[in-house]
Amino acid sequence: MYETVTQNNNINTINLNLQYKNINQLKEYNDMNTEWQKLYDLAMAVINPHEISKQMYVGSVAAAVLTKRGNIYTGICIDMSSSLGMCAERNAMSTMLANGENEVEKVVAVYKDGTVMAPCGACREFMMQLGENARNIEIMLNNDGKSMSLSELMPEYPY
Repeated sequence: MYETVTQNNNINTINLNLQYKNINQLKEYNDMNTEWQKLYDLAMAVINPHEISKQMYVGSVAAAVLTKRGNIYTGICIDMSSSLGMCAERNAMSTMLANGENEVEKVVAVYKDGTVMAPCGACREFMMQLGENARNIEIMLNNDGKSMSLSELMPEYPY
C-alpha cells in the first residue's frame, strides 16, 4: 500500500510500503536504476483510483517527472466522460510549469497495477513543445527499465 502523510510546514512525506504481486515483478523492479526506481515509487505513491462523479474518475494512472533542476513533480490522470480529461504526465508537467520550471529530464507513467506505460501522442506532443532540449527527455517504456529519448519515440517530428 502507498500512503501520503502531510507533515508540519506543508511538507509532504510519502511513506512507501512496496508490494509485489510476484517474484517477476520484484526482479523487474530491481533491474531499474536508482533514479528510475525513485520516480516509479513516487508515481505509485500517488495512485488512488476513485470516482469523483458519474462523469469523472481519477487516479488510475500516475506519473513522475524529473526536472533538470532535480525536482520531481507527480500527477494523476483525470478521466472524464466528455474527453476533456488530462493524462498523468501532462498533469505532472502542468504542476512543474506552475512552479516555474520547463526542462524535463525523465518521465515515467504507471498504471494502478504497477505496469509502466509509454506516454500517449498528446503527451509526447506536449513534451516536444517544452523547448529545444525536449527531444532529449528520457521516457521509461516498461517494467524492464527500457527507456528511450522523446526524439526516438517521435522520429519524424519537425524540430
